[in-house]
Amino acid sequence: MDILYLLIPLSLALVLLIGAVFWWAVRSGQFDDLEGPAHRILMDDDRPGKEEGAWPST
Repeated sequence: MDILYLLIPLSLALVLLIGAVFWWAVRSGQFDDLEGPAHRILMDDDRPGKEEGAWPST
């Protein structure tokens, strides 16, 4: 029973810490665009010669 006096405040502190980290992540824009990077990979132009210096110009 005495361990509850330690575990309850410890668990509340942990919940507050996790909530603060989640709040910071939401406010800093970590979850703004979840699909954009996946679409950029699919729409990437992989044709040779696209990069500068890949093929000699004639």
